[in-house]
Amino acid sequence: DRQTDRQVGRQADRQTGRQADRQTGRQADRQTGRQADRQTGRQAGRQAGRQAGRQADRQTGREADRQTDRYTRRKADRQTDRQANRQIDRQGKQGGRQMSRQAGRQVDKQTGKQMSRQAGRQTGRQADRQADEQAGRQADSRQVDRKTHGQRGRQADR
Repeated sequence: DRQTDRQVGRQADRQTGRQADRQTGRQADRQTGRQADRQTGRQAGRQAGRQAGRQADRQTGREADRQTDRYTRRKADRQTDRQANRQIDRQGKQGGRQMSRQAGRQVDKQTGKQMSRQAGRQTGRQADRQADEQAGRQADSRQVDRKTHGQRGRQADR
């Protein structure tokens, strides 16, 4: 009995599941249909707008041509002005670069001289220090030797 109940229950679950699936499927179909309609509506609107725009363009084409002529003339003038200005800028920059290079070389030479002078001073100072330190060490070691030898000598006398 329990087994039959279980089987019947499973069948009932399956059937209710199928119904639910069918319903959700229908809803999904309805919604996708709405989206598709919306999109096609948009496309239709766009096309209608394009056609109307084309007609208006044809009518006002002559005026537009006149305006574009004016605009292109202005634009061409601007471009030629820009090119001329760029060439002037380039020439100026190149001259400036040469000047700065030469000035940089002079500065490098001067700083190089200063650097070598300073390096010479430092090496001289370091050599002096090292010589002083060595002389000091030697003097210290001589004093230590005298003290120790002197003490040994005194102890031997006693």
